[in-house]
Amino acid sequence: MILGALARTSPPRYAGAVTRVPSRPKRSKAPGPAALNPPEGVAVHVGDCRQVLPTLPEVKAAAFDLIFADPPFNWNRAYDQWDDALPEDDYLRFTYDWIDLCHGALKPGGSFWINIPDDWAAEIVVHLKRTRSMTLQNWCVWHYRFGQNATGRFINSKVHALYFIKPGAKHTWNAAEILEPSDRLSIYGDPRTLEKRDGMPPGHRLPMDVWYGKYWGRVQGNNKERRGYHDNQLPEVYLARVIRACSNPGDLVLDPFLGSGTTGVVAHNLKRRFVGVEFSIENAKRAVDRIIKGPVRSLDAPAESSAIFPKRRAIKRPGGSSTDAEET
Repeated sequence: MILGALARTSPPRYAGAVTRVPSRPKRSKAPGPAALNPPEGVAVHVGDCRQVLPTLPEVKAAAFDLIFADPPFNWNRAYDQWDDALPEDDYLRFTYDWIDLCHGALKPGGSFWINIPDDWAAEIVVHLKRTRSMTLQNWCVWHYRFGQNATGRFINSKVHALYFIKPGAKHTWNAAEILEPSDRLSIYGDPRTLEKRDGMPPGHRLPMDVWYGKYWGRVQGNNKERRGYHDNQLPEVYLARVIRACSNPGDLVLDPFLGSGTTGVVAHNLKRRFVGVEFSIENAKRAVDRIIKGPVRSLDAPAESSAIFPKRRAIKRPGGSSTDAEET
């Protein structure tokens, strides 16, 4: 059932579209149709992404510049529609199916990000490198302090952010969009960082491949980004880093697991065209509402230092010939 028309102009622009594609039977009842009205530049489709994606003209044309996927982790979460406790072979088959569809939907040079826990990261990397010949550009880690409590093993406090590039064309990389103050300047006040010749602005650097800091924690409890009824919501700064670095205004971004809608919120605010797919009609409704309202935090705020040590003050060594630093 088509719930909205996908309008086209030149260059291609979405005029807020929603479609409903039937999905395979699950334990719970299938989602029903509803009237959604996403803003211009956004298209939302409801159904199993493995069935939705092959129907989209953008997928058939391999038109996407950036794909970000945060799939179900198969951790037996109480999703309102999705069965999150599949047998391992079924889950891996599901994973390879949607990954292959996304790979086909990317332009040459397109960027493919997957947010995934330890359980499945290795299988995904091997599949994309060996089966799809994609380039693993970075294996980043999203670190958070509020991990799931455990007593018989170390507490999980990270999720992998896998960054792949599809060969065949130059990829988008906007270093200047994601710089942060360097530790050398933030902690030590080292003047040498103001004289670097690496092309970065004085006192700044690219983020490291372990991501943490202010507003980077898990979105839960009294966090003002929190959207109820969803226990795997990513922070806005995470998606802002990915979207700024790997796409340009007007580019086409896909999220095959729209969930709480963070990718759509950030992509739309940063003037990218966006397509989202969500299995649950209720999640889709709330995601569209979030996209319309926009991000909770300003995406234009200057990046803050991610330094984990306090600032130190310079001290004179005996003779006054050089300086060192100590904690203040």
